[in-house]
Amino acid sequence: MISKLKKILPGAFGALLITAASVWAGDYKVGNLEIMHPVARATAPGAKVAGGYMMITNHGSEADHLLGGSAGFAGKVEIHEMKMQGDTMIMRPVEGGLEIPPGGSVELKPGGYHVMFMQMKEQLKPEETRPAKLVFEKAGEVDIEFAVKDMNAMMKGMGKMEHKTDGQSN
Repeated sequence: MISKLKKILPGAFGALLITAASVWAGDYKVGNLEIMHPVARATAPGAKVAGGYMMITNHGSEADHLLGGSAGFAGKVEIHEMKMQGDTMIMRPVEGGLEIPPGGSVELKPGGYHVMFMQMKEQLKPEETRPAKLVFEKAGEVDIEFAVKDMNAMMKGMGKMEHKTDGQSN
């Protein structure tokens, strides 16, 4: 029974990941860059900022930089970094843009690099899609759509994942 599970589980887990990824949003290409699964965090009414997340892969032989962008629902779009400095969470704009290394990928995610939508003009509601434009130093501009998700509810719904093999927990 265990040997059958070991054969079935990797394929089933891969299918689950592909299905989960397709729920987020589309993929986009501009120049040598591929932008995958852009997601914006849903906001409360009157919120002044929101975060955007995605994976960016550079298939080229030269680095490019994500400089910023624009969105009709926000007065300003910047690239920010969030990190811990001692016991303090620091958030700041990324000066000179976020480097996307040649042959590499950069993940924009909560608690790290992210798109910062500022001077919000309206609420972002779960299950909407919102158009925006990203600007890269070399690849230029690309129009994308952010899938708006209630990240807190989604994270609660995922629960704790545990991997067991031969009676051991990892």
